[in-house]
Amino acid sequence: MNISAIAERIVAIHPTGYRTLVALAGAPASGKSTLAQALVEALNAAGHGAVLVPMDGFHLDNRLLETRGLLERKGAPETFDAAGFIHLIGRLSQEAEIAIPLFDRDRDIAIAGAAMVGPAQRIAIVEGNYLLFDEAPWSRLSDFWDLSIRLDTAEDELERRLVQRWLEQGLDAQAASERARRNDLANAVRIRERRLPADLLIET
Repeated sequence: MNISAIAERIVAIHPTGYRTLVALAGAPASGKSTLAQALVEALNAAGHGAVLVPMDGFHLDNRLLETRGLLERKGAPETFDAAGFIHLIGRLSQEAEIAIPLFDRDRDIAIAGAAMVGPAQRIAIVEGNYLLFDEAPWSRLSDFWDLSIRLDTAEDELERRLVQRWLEQGLDAQAASERARRNDLANAVRIRERRLPADLLIET
């Protein structure tokens, strides 16, 4: 299914709340951010106010992760402020204007109140790893989605993309491979094993 077809399906939804909430879920490096941005651009170009809401803004700070012994597991479900994210999604469904946090990948920190979702943005494309995840408290999110999309990617392709991502972040080849296998791919397996059904499945 191409971008235009997905956008048309989104526009046809009659949301139960203030805005249409679309979940775009998948493993790290499955292409969530790229597809989410393309959908937002297509919807806005067609005159439908849309906004991208990334889950990454709810990463716990590295200092807190270090005190909990979780820094090496960053990106796992327990390294996010799940309760805060769920609360935000509830507000997005009901409130006209809301500030959202964003994640600065270069500085490796989440920044509170970094963007605003306004009254004219009646469609929110929410992207993240654990939007369709059958573990508490994440499983509560499924009640909010007007449409859910899951990206599926073969494990060997995920590994290739993840290694490339870490190389671009400055790690050497060995460190990039170890980081991808020890953490990111472990999270991908966990996501696959505990995934909830999606309305649309896209292979990437």
